[in-house]
Amino acid sequence: MAVQLSVAVRNAGLDTIESTTGATAKLQLRTGAQPADCATAASGTLLAELTLPSDWMAAASGGAKAKAGTWSGTGAAAGSAAHFRLVDNAATTCHMQGSVTATGGGGDLTMDNVVIAVSQAITVNTFTVTAANA
Repeated sequence: MAVQLSVAVRNAGLDTIESTTGATAKLQLRTGAQPADCATAASGTLLAELTLPSDWMAAASGGAKAKAGTWSGTGAAAGSAAHFRLVDNAATTCHMQGSVTATGGGGDLTMDNVVIAVSQAITVNTFTVTAANA
């Protein structure tokens, strides 16, 4: 039988994501396949680096935590976003990574358009993290 956690414990764990990563975390949008894990060096071309709002995640509820505020920025390079890395303010430590797709594509993070051009306005539509062990 698998270990099961209460909703309160799952919410508490999820709420540490924002406090650990920092109030001014950065979201990097990159081309290609994501690295094996967060400890592995970044891969792909860095298309954009968005500085997230100071309160960038809503409080966890029901074992899930969703983005808060507007996550937007401008393209720095041209290409198709395929994965993201959530890093600290200094952009030196990766705390989370996952897939990127257009809205409705089923990625961990969805955007209005994954094809990014230099100076293009970028908007992240949805981002939710759900705790396991329900």
